[in-house]
Amino acid sequence: MKHTPLYQAHINAEARMVEFAGYEMPVQYPLGVKKEHLWTRSNAGLFDVSHMGQVILRGPNVKEELEMILPVDVKGLAVNSQRYGVFTNEVGGIADDLMFTSWGDDAVYMVVNAACKEQDVAHLRASLPTTSVEVVEDRALVAIQGPKARMAAARLLPEIESLLFMNSTKVKWQGAELWVSCSGYTGEDGYEISVPNECATNFCEALTEMEEVQWIGLGARDSLRLEAGLCLYGHDLDDTTTPVEASITWAIQKVRREGGEREGNFIGSDVVLSQLSSGVQRKRVGFIVDGKAPVREGVEIVDEHGKKVGVVTSGGFAPSLGQPIVMAYVDTDSLDTPLFASLRGKMITLRSTKMPFVPARYYRG
Repeated sequence: MKHTPLYQAHINAEARMVEFAGYEMPVQYPLGVKKEHLWTRSNAGLFDVSHMGQVILRGPNVKEELEMILPVDVKGLAVNSQRYGVFTNEVGGIADDLMFTSWGDDAVYMVVNAACKEQDVAHLRASLPTTSVEVVEDRALVAIQGPKARMAAARLLPEIESLLFMNSTKVKWQGAELWVSCSGYTGEDGYEISVPNECATNFCEALTEMEEVQWIGLGARDSLRLEAGLCLYGHDLDDTTTPVEASITWAIQKVRREGGEREGNFIGSDVVLSQLSSGVQRKRVGFIVDGKAPVREGVEIVDEHGKKVGVVTSGGFAPSLGQPIVMAYVDTDSLDTPLFASLRGKMITLRSTKMPFVPARYYRG
């Protein structure tokens, strides 16, 4: 298995390590998943996400070419602003989801999922004829998240104290250049920070020495993103699921929709634009689960007659709410009817709810 530049730091912190996307990663620390989750919601959690793919795209036509493979507004993104996007395939399915940042007219910085990064890089190189694709191999990537994350990070990097959600900047720390974005995947305020390998351990030690900062593992990262109503690729998103079915149409800006200035003209646009206007037969939705039994991925959603009308793609106990929650794909014509999780022969009542399950606390100034 591969190791991130922070592997020894996790061992020193007594992490329990597991395989994830080909890397040996910390799933939890001695604090335990539930307490790590609640710590992040009330203090500041530090996550190693160095297994993700960091890519720099350069060329005079980089934004125009990206709009051929992303159904989002790339050309209109201001310098040092960040945006969520998806790669689509010929049938409108999602090949991966990602974050990208404008570094100017001829440069884009992109972060892609760990399990998809090799295929994503190949896709970028095949699809962007005049753009260079540089895979960043010499940097770690960490996220500090929670209501005290801003205060903690600003002690080391005062310049980022007023950075707004989905904006980015480059700053120096002990002579090293750090790439900082105000973003994350927990629903909390915080930052993702790209750090040169040689100073990554020292930088993280400087953070975890603060009393409000604790290392947080993949277990709590998953429960935090579920409470935030955020998708996990390979579970809630895949190459058979369109952005419309996934309920992430907010990511497709008006300029790329029907009647927009740069309507369509991306891979799978015929399917996606048709669904935007005509609707879909299934949709990602959220439910609160009655009782205390966790309902996991793969559990069938049924109607009052026991007929299957959907399937859970992410589910588990929500520590912030004290009860189980799920995200599921459900037939749209069943959404206004009583629905149940079919769990070991029992029909567990589901209560439809808007997402996120826990209100987001992104810093918008």
